[in-house]
Amino acid sequence: MEKQTFIATCLFGLEKLVGEELDALGCTRLGTIDGRVRFEAPASEIPWLNINLRYAERLLIEVGRCPAPDFDTLFEGARSMPWEDYIGRNDQFPVKGHSIKSRLVSLPDCQRIIKKAAAKRLGGAYGLEYLPEAGVKYQIEFFIFKDEASLMIDTSGTPLHKRGYRPVSTEAPLRETLAAAMAKIARPRENVLFRDPMCGSGTIAIEAAMIMTNTAPGINRGFAAEEFPWLDGKLWDDARDRALDAIAETEFEAYASDISPEAVKIATENVRRAGMAKHIKVFAEDALKIKTEGRRGTIVCNPPYGERLSTVKEAEQLYRAMGRHFATLDSWQIYVLTSDDYFERLYGRRADAVRRLYNGMIRCNYYQFFKNRH
Repeated sequence: MEKQTFIATCLFGLEKLVGEELDALGCTRLGTIDGRVRFEAPASEIPWLNINLRYAERLLIEVGRCPAPDFDTLFEGARSMPWEDYIGRNDQFPVKGHSIKSRLVSLPDCQRIIKKAAAKRLGGAYGLEYLPEAGVKYQIEFFIFKDEASLMIDTSGTPLHKRGYRPVSTEAPLRETLAAAMAKIARPRENVLFRDPMCGSGTIAIEAAMIMTNTAPGINRGFAAEEFPWLDGKLWDDARDRALDAIAETEFEAYASDISPEAVKIATENVRRAGMAKHIKVFAEDALKIKTEGRRGTIVCNPPYGERLSTVKEAEQLYRAMGRHFATLDSWQIYVLTSDDYFERLYGRRADAVRRLYNGMIRCNYYQFFKNRH
């Protein structure tokens, strides 16, 4: 298949990881803005990309771009795009999207205009006045930024952060893509114990183990583009076979613990569903009582904070206690994600590095302590 332009969307702060991942998958990057990486790859790689993208939220085909200073220009631009190359005469094509820093601020009006333009183009291509829209669903997405519109078709369907191993979660779950990024930044290694002492549903430990075993994140789920007739079903079978063959043996070990018995129960099931029980030990323990037991280790955690679970006062007390106890853990490295801008002051130490990340729309800081100090 010919090369195609794609957009990989992601949480704010993960663009660099998505770009590096696309490079490793053999794609050609074309540009990056907040939450979106534009690139080229053969259309035949749609299955491989969906199955393997670890930090992205969706894989979108870019059908075209056009100026959008007003609705008339948007209509003409959308009508000029080759929708018939993708969407069949009986297929569904709902429209949704976003507009940022643009004159066209009404999303329902943008949806209506783009829908009308696509219908006009498809009707002309198929010689139809009425389009039945009873077949395969092609979700059209628009992104209008500074009066330029990108019109796309979603190939992922369910967002890529939904791997399939977490049907039940603890309250306020961490998105899997963000958990994977946290684990990656913390540099998981075979000879260093990886610990999440506030594991909730076990997501961070699971994503770390999937990275270390080179397990494709989408290997056990389905995608919207599996229904696209112009994409040979054998490509999906081959991509899954390649992904299975790529899984690696490793001595990597992670501990996922939580003070909540219910969280431990949920995490245990999630670890089993993810196929990572060989590498992750799940158990109940108070995070403020963990010990090094003479081992090298890295702590990666997303403790409760006021917006998510506990009260602000309780969260602040926890951060102070974490600072005191984690200082006793010899040379362990500590990585903490929280939305509390005063975390360092409460924890009692300045971080060696801080990275801005987002959990959905919640702005967070990822505090990294490389050398523990007594």
